[in-house]
Amino acid sequence: MEKWNHTSSDFILLGLFPQNPTGILLLSLTILVFAIATSGNLIMVHLIHVDARLHTPMYILLSQLSLMDLMYISTTVPKMAFNFLSGQNTISFLGCGVQISFFLTMAGSEGLLLASMAYDRYLAICHPLHYPVRMSKQVCVKMILATWVIGTVNSIAHAYYVLHIPYCRARAIDHFFCDIPAMLSVACMDTGVYEYTVFMSTSFFLLVPLLGISVSYGKVLYAIFRMRSKEGRKKAFTTCSAHLTVVTFYYIPFACTYLRPRNLRSPTEDKALAVFYTILTPMLNPIIYSLRNREVLGAVTRVFGVFPSRKT
Repeated sequence: MEKWNHTSSDFILLGLFPQNPTGILLLSLTILVFAIATSGNLIMVHLIHVDARLHTPMYILLSQLSLMDLMYISTTVPKMAFNFLSGQNTISFLGCGVQISFFLTMAGSEGLLLASMAYDRYLAICHPLHYPVRMSKQVCVKMILATWVIGTVNSIAHAYYVLHIPYCRARAIDHFFCDIPAMLSVACMDTGVYEYTVFMSTSFFLLVPLLGISVSYGKVLYAIFRMRSKEGRKKAFTTCSAHLTVVTFYYIPFACTYLRPRNLRSPTEDKALAVFYTILTPMLNPIIYSLRNREVLGAVTRVFGVFPSRKT
C-alpha cells in the first residue's frame, strides 16, 4: 500500500452530520449544547472560586471537573462546526496532534478525578470523623495535581506514537475529531501491539477507577441507608446519585469504544458513543451538580442575586 509523508499532509475528518438540512438542524442543536456546556461550566468554576463557602474538597474537585469538561468540549465541537459550515473537512497534522493531546489529557484526567470524587464522598459519609484529616485541602490539591500530571504524561506518549505511524494515502478518518481508534483504521502498518497498549492504558484510566468507584459507593449506599437523620440521608443520596449519573454517562460509552476489539466496532457506533462523553456529559455535569444542590444554588444567589433562597 502506498504511504504518504505524514509530516506535511493533512488528515480528512468525515464528520458527524450529513451535509443536508437534517445535518444543519443537528449541528444547530450541537452548538446549543456547546453554549450551555461552556456557560454552565464557566459559571461553576467562577462560583466555586469566589464563594468562600464552597472552598471545600468536594467543590474544589467539582471545579476541576467543570474545568476539564470545558476544555473537553472545546477540543472537538468548534473544529467540527467549522468544518461543517465551511465545507472543508481537513485538519492539519499539527492540529490533529494538538487535538489528540488535549482530548487524551482530559479523558485520562477526568477518569481519575471522578474516582477522587467518589473517594471524597466515601470518606465524608463513611468516616466523617477522619474526613478533615484524610481529605484536607492539601490532600485534595495533591490529588488534583496527580490527575493532571498522569493524564498529561499518558496523552503525550500516545500522541507521539500515533503521529509517527505511517498512514496510507486514503487517510480519511471516519470521525468528527482525531480519535485514536479511528486513526488506526487508516494506518499502513500492523497496529495490533499498539492496540493492546491502548487497551491497557484505557483499563488503567477507566476500569481501575470504575472498580474503585463501585466499591466506594457500595459502602456509601450501605452507610446512607443506616443514617438516622432523614435530612442527612436525603442530602447524601442526592450528592451520590448525581455523581453516579455522571460516571455512567462518562465511563460506559468510553469503555465501549476503547475496550472493544476493532472487529466488534463500527465507525457509526464509535461516533454516536463519542457524542456522550465529548458533548453531552460536559453539558450535563453542571446541570446535575447544581439544580439539586442547595449549596450551589445558594452560591448563585449570593454571587449573581438570582434564585432567591427558599425553604425546602
